[in-house]
Amino acid sequence: MKFFYIFLTITLFTFQGCTTKEASPELNHQQIKTNSIPSDPLKINTYDDQKKDNQVEEFEEEFSEQETNTTSDPFSGYNRLMTSFNDTFILYALNPISEAYAAILPQPLRLGLSNAIDNIQFPIRFANNLLQGKFQNSSDELGRFIINSTVGLAGLIDVATNYMKTPIPAHDEDFGQTLGYYGVGSGFHVVLPFFGPSNIRDIAGITADAYLSPIVYLRGLENYKIPKNIDQSIGIYAVHTINKTSLHLGEYENLREDAVDLYPFFRDIYEQKRNSDIAE
Repeated sequence: MKFFYIFLTITLFTFQGCTTKEASPELNHQQIKTNSIPSDPLKINTYDDQKKDNQVEEFEEEFSEQETNTTSDPFSGYNRLMTSFNDTFILYALNPISEAYAAILPQPLRLGLSNAIDNIQFPIRFANNLLQGKFQNSSDELGRFIINSTVGLAGLIDVATNYMKTPIPAHDEDFGQTLGYYGVGSGFHVVLPFFGPSNIRDIAGITADAYLSPIVYLRGLENYKIPKNIDQSIGIYAVHTINKTSLHLGEYENLREDAVDLYPFFRDIYEQKRNSDIAE
């Protein structure tokens, strides 16, 4: 997994410089036909000003619309194909499996498993809050981890949120957000198989966070990881994904109903969400 992400990141950065910029539209001045000018000479100047203003407004609207719709997306062909693949996988594999899973395991057990996995991922949130200089957030994450790991039975119960007089808020930060916090641009949008929408910056973030995550296997770091091989790591991620989906059944279908074109719809939602996360 480590080498896959590193190879993908290097490849995408290599292609990053291979885009071309579209030329900006130029204003074409048209002569005003004399037979359309009012006969009253007092109204001629006013009429000319209005025509010029209308031309400028039309040009500005056209230029603004073209500028908005022009997105540097050299992987759009691949991204569309992968979006279609992920959509098919979710609708015809992940969701049916998650529905059967939900029918077998009661919701409290599934919530407990979700809480436990979230608690295990504490090092990612703690480190990235520190890297961004958010020391109070780091302190909150440390307090949540200690309380939930002990009183919360290894994180199965989110005591810090649900059972304290003054709840300790969670602060979900990853290395992609840290890079964005320091001004690193998102780069090209990339849709990953099974993982879904991402971009150059966040792929680099996933790779860095893999070293901190206890549930991602990396050769040479077996003593610090729960899985001892790549198969165990994939198994943990698969169970986590199915469990998480089982707690949000129907949400994906409701979301995609609003999409005229799936790829740009999911791309824009993802990029806006990530920009919002970084700005917090």
